[in-house]
Amino acid sequence: MERIEALRRFYARLITGRVGIPEDSELTTAFATTPRERFVSGPPWKIAIRNGYMESPSDDPAYLYQDAVVCLDTEGLRNNGQPSLHVVCLAAMAPKMGERVVHVGAGTGYYTTILAKLVGETGKIDAYEIDPAIAQRAIANLAELPQVNLHACSGTVGPLPPCDLVYVNAGATAPLAVWLDALQVGGRMVLPMTTESSGIMLLVTRTEEQRYSARILCRVGFIPCVGARDAEEEERLAAALQRGYDDQVKALIRDDQPGESCWLAGSGWWLSTRTADSF
Repeated sequence: MERIEALRRFYARLITGRVGIPEDSELTTAFATTPRERFVSGPPWKIAIRNGYMESPSDDPAYLYQDAVVCLDTEGLRNNGQPSLHVVCLAAMAPKMGERVVHVGAGTGYYTTILAKLVGETGKIDAYEIDPAIAQRAIANLAELPQVNLHACSGTVGPLPPCDLVYVNAGATAPLAVWLDALQVGGRMVLPMTTESSGIMLLVTRTEEQRYSARILCRVGFIPCVGARDAEEEERLAAALQRGYDDQVKALIRDDQPGESCWLAGSGWWLSTRTADSF
């Protein structure tokens, strides 16, 4: 047990240290105290490689405590995402004690558990998982966390509870109105906006009732988010990604009248290269 705890501490320091998070941070502690082996398939553990998976040579959980994508199910269709990517996203959202979270695409609950530790018992998390079998595993994994309510249904249909954070863990082609509506002023949302082959992780902050700042965190790939994809929006996103995106996006505007600063537009929203306070 001491060995596994030491491995978890090393893993937590590794994935948070790569993006400059101090080893004594609450985020590092949350990863160090969460047993990843409870949330993935196996043993043997299936660890993602370029064209599929390789199995760990034994049932030693040490193989899980690296910055690797690990399979969630026996079919190899769902994964426990890359830890360092989630560190980037969680650090950007900066969850605080007592905040309320909507987690879309909770999987088996690993990153929901991390969020629960960051908002504490005074916080509240409404987590959504559409896959029935995986949702049942999440319910069991999260049963000891009184601040978490796992909904075995889509998180793309409203209304959703008002919240401080929206964390989407499946690829959308748009920041859905139901997610934006759920955000309270000061609230933050991180979501992957993806095509079939690539995508970006977008951070949106509701700075005022009708104003949203936005910025791109990094390039990503995710499984599709059922209920949050549109073919025309995907084509426009692909074209925008080809044009480039570094440091360009600064605001999200909610209307159907994109201006000259538009980087990408969808139905009822567009991303601007101008700051939110300039509108």
